Amino acid sequence: MTETKKTLVERLFVEHGGRLRAFFYRRVRRQPDAAELAQEVYVRMLRVPDMGAVRNPEAYLYAVASNLAREHALQERRDAAALDVDDPAVHEQLGELPTIAGQLDTEQRIKRLREVLQQLPAKCHAAVVLQYWHGLSYEEIGQRLGISTHMVKKYLTQALVHCRRRMARLG
Repeated sequence: MTETKKTLVERLFVEHGGRLRAFFYRRVRRQPDAAELAQEVYVRMLRVPDMGAVRNPEAYLYAVASNLAREHALQERRDAAALDVDDPAVHEQLGELPTIAGQLDTEQRIKRLREVLQQLPAKCHAAVVLQYWHGLSYEEIGQRLGISTHMVKKYLTQALVHCRRRMARLG
């Protein structure tokens, strides 16, 4: 008895969902991104025109996941490279909360931004707080967190990319 595509994908999701999220978490280190990437794998599996031609659906599932992890890493590198946290224009943008479709009031945007910031890894979150709430320099942040100024800049860049993406998705 052959499974329909939807049934097959549902079975794969039930059997491999936790392992697939763990697979992505080991690569991206952010639970929300891992869950989103795992979901994208299943969407891509549903788009396969002829699942009958796939001999080993489990292996294919992880091949799709591996390709998606590579795509995600490449996009993260592009986003980070395109962003210079020392650029005055970036500092100006950071001083303003992003608008979310122009319909949410300031309290809702702040609440969402706080939720997004809570998703950041601990040191990344600490670097953002020390930079933008306490106004510390890279050197001061590095001393407080026990990291180099280069890592401070990296954490701030990661945080900005994460916040922009999440705020845009929430919008």
